[in-house]
Amino acid sequence: MTATLPAPLADWFTARGWSPRRHQLEMLEVGRAGRHGLLVAATGAGKTLAGFLPTLTELIEAPTTGLHTLYVSPLKALAVDVQRNLITPIEEMGLDIRVETRTGDTPSDRKARQRIRPPQILLTTPESLSLLLSYPDSFLMFDGLKTIVVDEVHAFATGKRGDLLSLCMARLQRLAPALRRVALSATVADADGYRAWIAPDGDIDQVALVEGEPGADPNITILLPEGRVPWSGHSGRYAAEQVMAEIELHKTSIIFCNTRSLAELIFQDLWKVNAMGLPIGIHHGSLSLEARRKVEGAMAAGRLRGLVATASLDLGVDWGDVDCVVQMGAPKGSSRLLQRIGRSNHRLDEPSEAVLVPGNRFEYLEARAALDAVEAGELDPDIFRPGGLDVLAQHIMACACAAPFTQGAMLDEIRSALPYSALTDETFERVLGFIRDGGYALKAYDKFKRLTQDSDGSWRVSHPRFVAQHRLNAGIIVEATMLTVRFKNGRSLGKVEEGFAATLSPGDTFFFAGMSLEVMGVDTEDLLVRATARPARIPTYGGARMPLSTNLAERVRGFLWNRSEWARFPNDVREWLEIQALRSRLPEPGQLLVETFPREGRHYMVIYSFEGWNAHQSLGMLITRRMETQGLKPLGFVSNDYALACYALDPITDPASLLSPDILEDEFVDWVQTSALLKRAFREVAVIGGLVERQHPGKRKTGKQVTFSTDLIYDVLRKYEPGHLLLQAAWADARARMTDVGRLASLLDRAVETMVHVDLPRLSPLAVPVLTLIGRERVATGLADDALLVEAEVLAAEAMRLD
Repeated sequence: MTATLPAPLADWFTARGWSPRRHQLEMLEVGRAGRHGLLVAATGAGKTLAGFLPTLTELIEAPTTGLHTLYVSPLKALAVDVQRNLITPIEEMGLDIRVETRTGDTPSDRKARQRIRPPQILLTTPESLSLLLSYPDSFLMFDGLKTIVVDEVHAFATGKRGDLLSLCMARLQRLAPALRRVALSATVADADGYRAWIAPDGDIDQVALVEGEPGADPNITILLPEGRVPWSGHSGRYAAEQVMAEIELHKTSIIFCNTRSLAELIFQDLWKVNAMGLPIGIHHGSLSLEARRKVEGAMAAGRLRGLVATASLDLGVDWGDVDCVVQMGAPKGSSRLLQRIGRSNHRLDEPSEAVLVPGNRFEYLEARAALDAVEAGELDPDIFRPGGLDVLAQHIMACACAAPFTQGAMLDEIRSALPYSALTDETFERVLGFIRDGGYALKAYDKFKRLTQDSDGSWRVSHPRFVAQHRLNAGIIVEATMLTVRFKNGRSLGKVEEGFAATLSPGDTFFFAGMSLEVMGVDTEDLLVRATARPARIPTYGGARMPLSTNLAERVRGFLWNRSEWARFPNDVREWLEIQALRSRLPEPGQLLVETFPREGRHYMVIYSFEGWNAHQSLGMLITRRMETQGLKPLGFVSNDYALACYALDPITDPASLLSPDILEDEFVDWVQTSALLKRAFREVAVIGGLVERQHPGKRKTGKQVTFSTDLIYDVLRKYEPGHLLLQAAWADARARMTDVGRLASLLDRAVETMVHVDLPRLSPLAVPVLTLIGRERVATGLADDALLVEAEVLAAEAMRLD
């Protein structure tokens, strides 16, 4: 039986000339049956409305003044956009339903009022939800909660924010046992995995799977330069005039960049060739709230023709006038590409239009692989893993801030969250012990004694100051310490990393918020600037690089070996591969090609493993250490997503000895423990776990102060308590996330059996893109691109000779 809409909703659809889609009515049926649900539907299929239909129906048929539905979003911009798009139909139907957002950008007075008088629909993020649960009045606020809607669930479930959200849902289910959970996504490869994640106790049978109708096939093209596909680079900057021509041809275009620095650079490049003076904006997470809201409002009102953006806008944001998406550089994954191109023609029955701008020849192959993957409906794999212990410690402390708890009840509640379903009694005891007093090596210090166990066995917060400390410092996203970029009149433009600001002196210039700025000085936590017309540097931002997905890596490897595919490639890309096959060889699927050759007094080894930049960076560190041990006099290494190049003063004659699996047991452990890698990981888990606070009332610690505090504690624990809970969590992070150790281990396991070593008299064509990166270290920022293009041409001419 198909669910029917209440009259106000049915009339609203009719007035617009619309009919509810099948999957929207199915989600309403699921809601009326009181079941949990996962909706997987194409971008533009009306997923958000489908998620809210049961809520609107219930509020029409049985109005309430209390909190009915929580909507959780991965992005602040998405929450604001959903609020805007939800309020319109509510107002048009004349419904007495309040919809509000609660994020880090929400004013404190509104947050306080929301806890006393919440709206019927509250749009929030995992971090803000966790903070709400830390208040005693959360028991009253949430006891009537009927539904939680998790939008873009794929952006949460496999990371630490997903761990926190899963724990929050477990707590909400305890406060409101009849709570219904709903998850929405357009890019889910493992639907059952997400059903288990969203379900209480991981029981997928409790979660109905609703699949939407397939949308129109996207229209995706690869933009080729007017000359040749570049040998080097990853930004696509060479195509600024061609991208500007696309902007001129369309109503509104979003130009996606993979990093904030690149977004600033591309914005400047486009502005220089914007002969028509079209309105263009820029949007990324480091810009001020005022700047982001201004741009979002201009886009929603249709006042911009182009917007340069990062991942801050690649999920769910619906601006109807966007009819073209441009991806600068390679997309790194088919799921990410689908999300981004879905911003164009955000309707199910109209094809999304997108243009990919590869930065170099390998990126051309990657772009072609991404198009093929999208056409085949192939999504990037979803990798679920056990929940982080630092996140668990933060959540338990939040619950304790709200009210005392008993150990058994808390453990049962936590185990109902899938990431913690296998949590052992012993590990739980260790987490409690850590929150209680910091652990054996720290228990002498009162500042770490956050929990006290009473005579009846219940746990409570030891002192009210720890409650205030938790609420000031809670959060999962640990960014590098930032300084506010501010004009002398007080106007804020956003934030840059403290490390970048430390490299600046008065008179230096840099691009930010689409402007060239001159540094006037640093005032405590502010970087004071003024606008200038002088040439500028580019700010550098932290954060992990987007890894090349395993699916795309396999497709690129297939292109190299399968000559029948080459007819689809531009002439210069085809010639590149043909001469590589003549001068060296191309690896078969499953093979690991290793080339060695001399050049200008150095000896090079290039490994074509396609395991992504993160894994290659780690492998480069390990191999150069082993080369040092073997007396090869290593000079350094460079890597991209496709290859790793190491270079030394002596010839590398036995690559197999450098790639044996025991490198992960010997050099890896030694390297991680003696490098800054583990300390950086510990810094993050110490902040998340609540051991080190970033903020005090009215004052925020500088990055140097946080680093000093965490490094001091790290050294103490390494010496006196090497098995400490947070050291264990830091190791897990360092191995799994910071080094891509899973892909690294896979590469080393197959290296001996599959390696093909080719010793060459000079570099090969396939080596040119990665060797060009060596020049990047020797060239000033402002001159890098021109100088590297010249160097790439020199390398290419040498590599492509057939004599």
